[in-house]
Parts: sequence; structure tokens; C-alpha cells
Amino acid sequence: MEKVVIIRYAEIHLKGKNRGYFERMFTVNLERALRGVKHELHRTSGRYLVADFEEARAEEICGRISRVFGVHSYSVGFLVPSGLDEIFSAAQTVCPESGSFKVETHRADKRYPLTSMEINAEIGGRLLSTRKRLRVDVHDPEARVCIDVRENGTALVFGTFERGAGGMPVGTAGKGLLLISGGIDSPVAGYMTAKRGLNVELLHFHSYPYTNEGAKDKVIRLSKILSGYSGTCELCTVSVTHIQEEIHEKCAPELNVTLLRRFMYRIAERLAIKIGAQCLITGESLGQVASQTIEGITSSDSVVESLPVLRPLIGFDKEEIIERSKNIGTYETSVIPFEDCCTVFLPEFPAIKPKLSFIEEEEKKLDVEGLTEEALVTLERIKL
Repeated sequence: MEKVVIIRYAEIHLKGKNRGYFERMFTVNLERALRGVKHELHRTSGRYLVADFEEARAEEICGRISRVFGVHSYSVGFLVPSGLDEIFSAAQTVCPESGSFKVETHRADKRYPLTSMEINAEIGGRLLSTRKRLRVDVHDPEARVCIDVRENGTALVFGTFERGAGGMPVGTAGKGLLLISGGIDSPVAGYMTAKRGLNVELLHFHSYPYTNEGAKDKVIRLSKILSGYSGTCELCTVSVTHIQEEIHEKCAPELNVTLLRRFMYRIAERLAIKIGAQCLITGESLGQVASQTIEGITSSDSVVESLPVLRPLIGFDKEEIIERSKNIGTYETSVIPFEDCCTVFLPEFPAIKPKLSFIEEEEKKLDVEGLTEEALVTLERIKL
């Protein structure tokens, strides 16, 4: 009887003839998550088993697995030969001494001599005969004994299903570049696109010395939390201080944020193309702030020449975003009070519905190409 962690995948089973590709990527991501922990990873039909690990690290292994996209559920259980005696021995370890219980069997091996119902009755009867304080409740049991009879002469026995992160394995949907700030929204946007299989690279804009090192450290912390889900190894940072100073000096103050965001999108697109990313990702939510109106979004999109811009939070309200932020563990860091670059030179009355023609006219006062190239020279890569 060997203790194992049982992993079941989510949407991969729908992929038909392409399933092998998704399973290979899933395997890579699982191995990456378990790096540094002694283990063996085995794949059987529709299941992955983590075996040969130190039992004291089982909880740590489960914590790592819970952040891997593509995992539908996981359980700590036992791998045994599929004979009834061996299954019963493992069931005794899983089943409590008292209270209500139910035996549930799944037979992947349809050639097994007993049906699922017959296995339930046999193992349940044996447990009742050895534990007098047990009682059967098939509707709302306090505990379950789950049996999964596999095709290779083995069975898995476990007590609980823990919910995984769901989604698709990271890397199966290409690569995107996330514009990450120190706020609540953008890490959630990165999480949501990684969940759909995107390999998410990170880009942060700063305005040092108007923003301080604390703001930068906050973004690094957020990036590390996000990398636990996305597998991202690097954070890119770019200074836009000189751009903001030029905008502040030469352009209409109500367009400060709008014009800055257009520069950010230009810079992001050039970097994305350089690193092989196929889209930009932002944490914008429609109408949340002045720059996130349809007019503001149109202004930003108009400077992006060849890549789509994904906005996974576009229809979310703030409470929904906050709830997701708490669930993925970024909220407490996001609310640390350090300013980001968009709060520098913030106008008293920013334009809510700026006309694109007016924006483009104001932008003529700036050396757009020169300022963009100057910003790209400040690119810094930070290992996470």
C-alpha cells in the first residue's frame, strides 16, 4: 500500500486527438510546480499520480498542485493492487472509526469481476463488521470511502476530493504580455488569462523618483504570487518618468493619463513582439476610472498596430475583482499604500470621454517616437 497524491485534469479530456499535446504541457507544469520536492510523477489513463515522496511533505505537495492550471481535483490516497482484500485494507485507513459513511466506486476497468455497486456493498459490509460505531448514509454521509479501480490491476482508495484551479495548462494557448501595476486589478487579469492557458509575461511601468522603491518592491511581490500560478520567471520594468514630464509640460492637463496610457501601449506592443508574445493583457474594467471608458479604451487601442488587447475583467465590478484577488492571495499586497505611475501628475478633472481627434492633436506636441525609444532603453529584467 503506497501513499500517493491523485490528480485529475479538467478540460483536457475534451481535446480529442490533440489531447496528447495538452497532457504533455500539463506534465511539464506539474513537474515545474513540484521542483525541489523528491517525487515521482506517473501518468495513467485520465489520472496523474505523485508517488515516492516524504509523507511529511504531502500537504506542501497538495498546496503546489492546487495552483497548477488544468487540475480539476486532487486527493491524498493509497495505491494498492485491485484485489478486494487490498482495497479493504486501504479503506480501513481512510474510513473513520465512527459516524456515517458511504462507499463510492468508479471502475475504469470494466472487466473487473464485480460491478461498482457490488464493490460498494462488499467493502461497506466489511467496514461495518469491524467498526460497530459506523452507520451507512448514502445521501449525506459524514465521510466517504472512494475507490477507483484502474485498468492496470491497481486501485486508488481515498477519502476526499479537493478542488483544483481548473482551466487549461499554461502554455497551451500561446504567450501574452500583462501590464501589471501595483493595484488590485491587473494581477487578477493575469491569473484569469493564465487559467485559459496563456503563458503570461509581465511588464511594469514606473516613474522613479516620483514613485519610490517601495512601489517597485510591491509589484515584485505581486509578480511572485502570480508566478506561482503562471510559472512566470521574470518581471520587466520600464521608466516613463520622462514621458510624464513631457506630457505635463506640453499637453492639456485633462489628457495626462490618456496620453500616458497610449505610450504604455506602444511600448508594451514593441516589447511583446520582441519576446514573442501574441497579445497584450490589462486589468481594465469598463467605467471603473476615467481612462476606462469606451472612449479611453478606444484611444489606447488605436495605437496598437498588430496585437489584440485582452481585458478579462471588462465586465466585472470592483467587488467581484476584490473577491477574486483575495481568493488568489494578491489582495493583501495590492492594498499596501504605495503609488503607481498613473497617480503621478494626476489631473483634478481627467477627461472621461476624450475625442480621439483632440488626443491626436495634443500628441503632435510630443516627440512620440523619440520618447518611446528612450523609454525602451530603461528596460530592466528582474528574476522572480
